[in-house]
Amino acid sequence: MTDGRTARPLETDRPTPFDPPAELRRRPPLSRLAYPDGHLGWVATGYAVTRAILADPRFSTRRELLHQPVGRERAHERPAPAEPGIFPHMDPPEHTRYRRLLSRHFGPRRVAELTPAIRRYTERALDAMAAGGSPADLVTSFAVPVPALVICELLGVPAEDRHAIQAATAVMNDLDSTPERAVEAVMSITGTVRGLIGRLRRGAGGPDEEGLLAHAVATGDLTDEELTNLGMVLLATGHLPTSSMLALGTFVLLTDETRRTRPSEDADVAERAVEELLRYLSILQFDVRRTALADVEIDGQVIAAGETVVLALPVANRDPERFPHPDDLDLGRPATGHLAFGHGIHQCLGQHLARAELRIALTALFDRLPDLRLAVPAAEVPTRERSAVYGVDRLPVAWGTPSAGHSARDADEAAIR
Repeated sequence: MTDGRTARPLETDRPTPFDPPAELRRRPPLSRLAYPDGHLGWVATGYAVTRAILADPRFSTRRELLHQPVGRERAHERPAPAEPGIFPHMDPPEHTRYRRLLSRHFGPRRVAELTPAIRRYTERALDAMAAGGSPADLVTSFAVPVPALVICELLGVPAEDRHAIQAATAVMNDLDSTPERAVEAVMSITGTVRGLIGRLRRGAGGPDEEGLLAHAVATGDLTDEELTNLGMVLLATGHLPTSSMLALGTFVLLTDETRRTRPSEDADVAERAVEELLRYLSILQFDVRRTALADVEIDGQVIAAGETVVLALPVANRDPERFPHPDDLDLGRPATGHLAFGHGIHQCLGQHLARAELRIALTALFDRLPDLRLAVPAAEVPTRERSAVYGVDRLPVAWGTPSAGHSARDADEAAIR
């Protein structure tokens, strides 16, 4: 049994850009966690424990019940209940209502319909990157625009509005953006979504009126506030994790010769590679949280009602009890069953879309630029260790004939091992 005397803060320092915090990995499957606001909660690091909590309806995602495990400056700010439409922070039956409305738009059939668009946006991004010349920042030129444009396509955002949304989301994702610019970007996207909903209400949706938002308007079940918030949630969650995975996945494939087996046009090979990258990198690092609604006994310990649990997905997906040799990136491994998209009723709604985007984009990237390499030493690539969605802020890459003073192996391998 553990108690408050053994509680420690959440460890966030990573030994390499691709491995979870070493101290966190040394914890038992379920252990006490000291939160910055003084709350005494838990952190789950074992695969079985994490999966069990994700599937248990006695745990809530309501944000007013959740304690923040990092960020002392905001730890004492208790968030208000989620606004209408912010379904990821709702429990059934409210969550079920929104999820049922949205599910058909993210299922395998809809993703298959979107595949030509994914390929089109991928090729356009690669064309633009090639035209701009080597070196380039893979984040801004490829990893951000592809998922951003795909989610716009799914939502039915008109073509004339997509560039503005893409530019605003890039500002939101840029860690160098000032708070004022970030707020302006959010307001810009909100205004675009609100304007689109207004046009759809008036029956003037334009050529993209078959999109998700048009369907949601047509049902007549949601208010303008709900629709606007839904649009904002889907724009944010529909591209940021995927763009982070695209960039981080490329980074790991460029840093070690033993990892150079890359996604290929063979569907089975590509699908396995993507699943293994998702397991190995697991970018949702400490913002997947649940609060117990009742006393729950798990792994021989009682999580009391009101206590928050951080579900450390990157560590759970490295559990040797579930994945043999978990620290080996083996793109041929059958990595199904990983928790990168969560589990249970809150499992990522867009998982099928994300998988398709990663498979198509990574395959096309290395097919078009087989000599792609890092343009800076690996140790100089900035990572987002304190961000809820882990990744890299920039990824300078090069291709073609190396310029003077730079080789394809400038990367400092020792710095990432």
